[in-house]
Amino acid sequence: MYDYDLLVVGSANADLVIGVERRPAAGETVLGSDLAVHPGGKGANQAVAAARLGARTALLARIGDDAYGRLLLDSQRAAGVDTVGVLVGGAPTGVALITVDPSGDNSIVVSPGANGRLAPEDVRAAAGLFHASRVVSAQLEIPLETVVEVVRSLAPGSRFVLNPSPPRPLPAEVLAACDPLIVNEHEAKVILGGAEAGGAAGAAAVGDRPEDWARVLLAKGPKSVVVTLGSQGALVASAEGVERVAAVKVEAVDTTGAGDSFTAALAWKLGAGSSLPEAAAYAARVGAVAVTRRGAQESFPTAAEVEAR
Repeated sequence: MYDYDLLVVGSANADLVIGVERRPAAGETVLGSDLAVHPGGKGANQAVAAARLGARTALLARIGDDAYGRLLLDSQRAAGVDTVGVLVGGAPTGVALITVDPSGDNSIVVSPGANGRLAPEDVRAAAGLFHASRVVSAQLEIPLETVVEVVRSLAPGSRFVLNPSPPRPLPAEVLAACDPLIVNEHEAKVILGGAEAGGAAGAAAVGDRPEDWARVLLAKGPKSVVVTLGSQGALVASAEGVERVAAVKVEAVDTTGAGDSFTAALAWKLGAGSSLPEAAAYAARVGAVAVTRRGAQESFPTAAEVEAR
């Protein structure tokens, strides 16, 4: 019997958000909206999103002993996340600088801060959390060597879900553990190309269709792959084949955190016994609700709100 449906290992950031009519070019200054500060970070976002849906969720992360860190702890606890694995100190809390344009698209620059100090020894010290968790989810806003240690710490029978964001080439040991590897178009191209600069060329070499990318990604070792396609939905790939998942049509207001809510919902549903296509379809509904609201964590819906759509 598992104590947690989902253990999230990852980043916790304060999101500093400014609305802009357009993003500045090099050397240019543009005026934006009033600054808004929100709790964020891919790890913290996933934990809150899962807990809001009803998953028994724990977070393993590192924050600073500062006001932003306290903001993040308060947000986790308010959502019902178990914060026993949240470590404090070592560096200031991570910060994400986010601009949002009128279409709802965002651009993000992250200062990792304490996230960069979440170390492999922190993962080893949290062995009890890993053995108590049905599914473990991670991202790449923490050191890659820490993610490798997460893979090595998985309990027998647990499932590992990875969203490789920000993307970078992944070691075979990590790829082989993914079930699924969840990527958007940009992340897929980087992993296929093996480097940021050569990613697009690498993807083009295997075909222009997302189905082609998914098959080649699957051949790199993951047990399953999910490619998110924004307004075009998603597709899932496994040994059973490749299948499209339809998008849910909504008017997007702010896409910040939408991918995190998708990943959290999918991980939770997989742990509850849903098939990969079923879990992805549910996750698409969760993400669709999230983009109709501003902010990251405050935009994440409850299970009842998803069912009401």
